[in-house]
Amino acid sequence: MGKELLLEIGTEEIPAAFLPKALADMEATIGKALSEERIPFGTVETMGTPRRLVLAVSDMAETQEDEIQEKLGPAKRVAFDDQGQPTKAALGFARGQGLEMSELGTVTTDKGEYLVARKKISGKPTKEILSALLPRFIASIPFRKSMRWMNLEMRFARPVHWILALFGGKVVPFRMENVQSGNQSRGHRFMAPEPFEVKDLEDYLNKTRERFVIVKPEERRALLMVGAQKEAAAVSGIVLRNDDLLEEVTFLVEYPSALCGTFEEEYLKLPREVLVTTMTKHQKYFPVVNSRGELLPHFITISNTAASDPSVVARGNEKVIRARLADARFFFEEDRKAPLESYLDELKNVVFHSQLGTSYEKVMQFRELARYIAEKVKPEAAGTVDRTALLAKADLETRMVYEFTELQGVMGREYALLSGEEPVVAKAVYEHYLPVAAGGSLPETDEGAIVSIADKMDTIAGFFGIGLVPSGTADPYALRRQALGIINIILNRAYPLDLEDILDKSLDLLGAKVTRPRADVKRDVLDFFRGRFENQLVSQGHPQDVVVAVLSRGSSDLLRSIRKIEAVEKFKTHKDFEPLVVAFKRVVNILKDFQGGAVDPALFEGPEERNLHDTFLALRDRAGALIGEDRCEEALVEMARLRAPVDTFFETVLVMAKDEKVRFNRLSLLAGLAGLFYQVADFSKIVTER
Repeated sequence: MGKELLLEIGTEEIPAAFLPKALADMEATIGKALSEERIPFGTVETMGTPRRLVLAVSDMAETQEDEIQEKLGPAKRVAFDDQGQPTKAALGFARGQGLEMSELGTVTTDKGEYLVARKKISGKPTKEILSALLPRFIASIPFRKSMRWMNLEMRFARPVHWILALFGGKVVPFRMENVQSGNQSRGHRFMAPEPFEVKDLEDYLNKTRERFVIVKPEERRALLMVGAQKEAAAVSGIVLRNDDLLEEVTFLVEYPSALCGTFEEEYLKLPREVLVTTMTKHQKYFPVVNSRGELLPHFITISNTAASDPSVVARGNEKVIRARLADARFFFEEDRKAPLESYLDELKNVVFHSQLGTSYEKVMQFRELARYIAEKVKPEAAGTVDRTALLAKADLETRMVYEFTELQGVMGREYALLSGEEPVVAKAVYEHYLPVAAGGSLPETDEGAIVSIADKMDTIAGFFGIGLVPSGTADPYALRRQALGIINIILNRAYPLDLEDILDKSLDLLGAKVTRPRADVKRDVLDFFRGRFENQLVSQGHPQDVVVAVLSRGSSDLLRSIRKIEAVEKFKTHKDFEPLVVAFKRVVNILKDFQGGAVDPALFEGPEERNLHDTFLALRDRAGALIGEDRCEEALVEMARLRAPVDTFFETVLVMAKDEKVRFNRLSLLAGLAGLFYQVADFSKIVTER
C-alpha cells in the first residue's frame, strides 16, 4: 500500500475563469511528471477555490522504481577476435562502464549483434524527489495571465501565501522564494482565518469544511444550487438555469450562501434579455422564473459568507440591481425615440480597424456580399437579406448596447420590431451574430444565415488581407470561431456554396484595403478553412486519412467534400479497395511531378498497355459523370474495374522504358488514371496494411 500526497497552494483570490483549466492542467501535469520520475501512483484528484489549488495523489510508492540503463558497445564481430578472445575495443568498453567482461551482455539490433552494458540504478526515496519536483510543478501550472509581486522572481496567477505539502503525513520540505512548505492550511478569510495543522486529505477536508471552506467544486456547486432553489421556492419561483453562470459563481466563493432579493415589477416591461443580462453578466445573480418560464421580480445572489443578518445583504444587492435596471430603462426609452435605421450613419464615425476602414464601410461590403450569396442560394429572399444586412450593425450605436455590449443583436432585433421592420428581418438581425461559441445555436432563417456568412467572410478576408493571421493560440479577432461558424451554417442549411467563390467576391469588395498579394491571401484563407473543416470532421468520427485524402484535392465546396468522404468510407468495404489504393500509390510514386500528355496507342508495345488504356477509356466518362452528379460511391465501384488491368500492367510493363517516347506515353497513361481518381481523393494518403 502506497502513501498519499497532499498539496495545497494558498493564494490571493484567483479569477474564477482561471480555475477549471488550472485544475485540469494540474491533474495532467502531475501524472506525467510522476511517470517520468518512475513513481507508481493510484488516483489523482484536483480541487480548489478562489484562494487555494489542491492536489491529492493516492497510493504513491515510497521509492522510485529501479531503472536498468543500457549502453551499446562495439559490434560483436569487432569485440572478439578469431579465437573468441575480447579485443581492445571490448576491454576498453567494459573498463569505461566499470564492469568486467563477464558482466557484459549482447543485444541484437537491425545492424547486427552488439555488446551491451546493463546497469541497475536503484530508485531514490519519493519524498526526496518530491522536494525538487513539487516546486517545478507549481511553477509550471499555466494560467491565462500570471503576475509577479513584491521583489520576487516567481510568477503565478496571484501571490502565494502558503504551501501545504504532505507525503504520508510528513512534510515535504521545499521553499519557493518567500514561502516555506509546511503542514498548515487556513480557513475562510473572514469567518475562520487562523492557520491549522493537517494530517492527511480526510483530515484536511473535514477541517476546512469546519472552517467554512468547501474545497471540492462539485460539492460547492451542489450546495449552491440547493440554497438557490430553496430561496427561489420561498417566492414561488424556480432558478433560471445557467450553466456558465453556475460554473463561474462556483469558483467565486469558498462557502456559498444564497439570498433572495426583489426589484420592482415595472422593470419586467423591459425586454427579457436586458433583465437577464443585467442580472447574470453584470451582477452574477440568478434570475427567478415561474413554472411557465416567465421572469419574476426576484433574483438570487450568492454570498461568500454566512451573513448574520441576510436581510441587510439582500437590501444592499437590491439597491445595486435597481440602479442598473433604472439605467437600462432610461437607455431603452431614449433609444426608442428614433428608428433603428437612423443609427446607421453614426457607424461612419466608428473605426472597425485602422487598415480596414469604418464599421459603415464594413456594413456596405458585407451587404453587397450577402446580396451575392442570396442570389445563389435563396434569390426570393434577396430583398429581406439586403434589409437585414443594412440594419445588422445599427444597434452598436444605441445607448443600450454601448452600456451592455452583450446585447448586440438582441437589441437590434427589439428595436427593429419597434421600428416596424418585418419580423423575419428583426429576427435575422439578431441571428447574424450566430453562432457565438463553438457548438452554439445557428441561424434559423435564411436571412440570418446568409448575412452571418457574409459578415464573417468579410472579417476573415479583411484581416488575412492585411496580414493579421491567427498564429498558435493567438486569435484576437476570433477568426477560427468565425470560420467554423461559416462552415456549420453552410452545412446546416445545405447551401451549395463554394468558399473560394465567395472569398473572391469578398476580396473584390475589399479592393485596395488588401495589402498582401491576392494569391497569398486566397491560399492562406482556404488553408485556414480546410484546417478547421478537417478538425471538425475528424472530431465527428470520420477517419482522418480519408478526410485528408479528400480535402487535399479541394475543400472549398463543403457539401461535395462530405459526400466524397462518405463515399470513400463506404468504398473501404469493397473487396478491391485496398489493392486498388496500393496500386494507386505505386502510380503516384512513379509519376512524382510528371504533368502528362496525350496518349498515343500506336506506341503501345503489348496487349497489357492496350487493355489498360481501353478499360480506362470505357469507364472514364461514365465515372466522371457520376462524380459530377455527386454519385461518388458508384463512380468508385466503376473505377474498381481498373484494378486487374493495373496489376497486370505493372507486372508485365517496364514503365521507365529507355525509349523516351514510349516512357512518356506510359507515364501519360498512368497520369490519366491518377487524374480520374484525384477527382474524388488523393488515395495515396489512405492508410493501408500494405
